Amino acid sequence: MRVCTQRSWKRPYGVGLLVAGLDETGAHLYYNCPSGSYFEYHSIAIGSRSQAAKTYLERRFEGFEKYSREELIKDGLFAIKETLQGEKLTSAICTVAIVGVGEPFHVIDPQTIERVIKSLDIGDEDAPPPAAAASAANEPIASQEPGAAPMDI
Repeated sequence: MRVCTQRSWKRPYGVGLLVAGLDETGAHLYYNCPSGSYFEYHSIAIGSRSQAAKTYLERRFEGFEKYSREELIKDGLFAIKETLQGEKLTSAICTVAIVGVGEPFHVIDPQTIERVIKSLDIGDEDAPPPAAAASAANEPIASQEPGAAPMDI
């Protein structure tokens, strides 16, 4: 079983880790790769199907310093939601922990996370339906065939 870690042509077994910490300069987030390399990030997602979350976080990270804690939690949960293909985001499949200046490390209780997740669902329902979005963009709706994909129109 050790041959994969002892030969250069074999893929080593390993695990990626996200490590959050706090020092005199503030909070830090590090990603430790299975290769042993590590990188510091403002935000990062790892694991299967994490690319959608990475893209979402990359678009928004510049404003993170101005965000409230609640906005940061919502953004993190929304990024997780982006990776779920057809699955429903619940507090049973995610955990949120806080690392901050002037407070000890702690994990937020599942009931609080569930309330935030429900507020995300409400925000999704308030989005305009696709037909309204198309008319707002001055695209013709009458010529659309029922069930036609956008690239077929």
